[in-house]
Amino acid sequence: MLSGFFNYDNPVWRFIGKFGDLILLNILWIVCSIPIVTIGASTTAVYYVTLKLARDDDGYTIKSFFKSFKENFKQATAIWLVLLVVGAILGVDLYFFTRIYSGSQTLKTVMLTVFVAMIIVYAAMFMYIFPLQSRFYNTVRRTFFNSFFMSLRHLFRTIGMIVINGVLIAAGFVFMIPPVLMIFMLFGFPLLAFINSYILSPVFELYMPKTDRPDDEMRPLFSDEEEPVSSILMAKGDENQKEESKEKESEEDKNGQE
Repeated sequence: MLSGFFNYDNPVWRFIGKFGDLILLNILWIVCSIPIVTIGASTTAVYYVTLKLARDDDGYTIKSFFKSFKENFKQATAIWLVLLVVGAILGVDLYFFTRIYSGSQTLKTVMLTVFVAMIIVYAAMFMYIFPLQSRFYNTVRRTFFNSFFMSLRHLFRTIGMIVINGVLIAAGFVFMIPPVLMIFMLFGFPLLAFINSYILSPVFELYMPKTDRPDDEMRPLFSDEEEPVSSILMAKGDENQKEESKEKESEEDKNGQE
């Protein structure tokens, strides 16, 4: 019994090991986010690893992190810069109408309502955009598009992530609750990504390619008709699936020639 309990493959130890990975990810995320511009790439890399952890897909944490960081650097940085600019604009506008503006109360109420709604949409897209970038091959425009519509289509999961993330951040940094603050100091952002990954993994499975389905059913929601199916559907890290697809096509070509 004891030998089974102390076996590394035991579910308990595997779960504990994941928290060790989160501590390591927290260090990597902080170091790689210091230049500020690279926050998008480091956040994408964190999600690449946490989504694998949520699927019980073991691997080397450091190697996987830097693999994703390098592969997604350009697109993730572009996404982050767009989000940074939009977030800054929303923040300044919200501050203006709450602290500075002293005109019509009706206009103030309308504008605050509009900006709060936009901030909610912004937060919803933020929950999806970096996980999508880490998991699927898409253009920057398509990733923004997919994150918006997926946040609407899976609204309850979106609300759940926003609430969970908001409560934990508020408990740690606004109300300064010691246990929560200590947890954040130890695990940091990767803890939120880890929680989100468990919520997002079933969602992403719905958009994964199924080799036993015809091509017209393999196109995911919100795709462009002119975009190749493989460029949209193929998930990052599924190199084995890609090789199997090539072998299958090669066998079909041989059978056709015969």
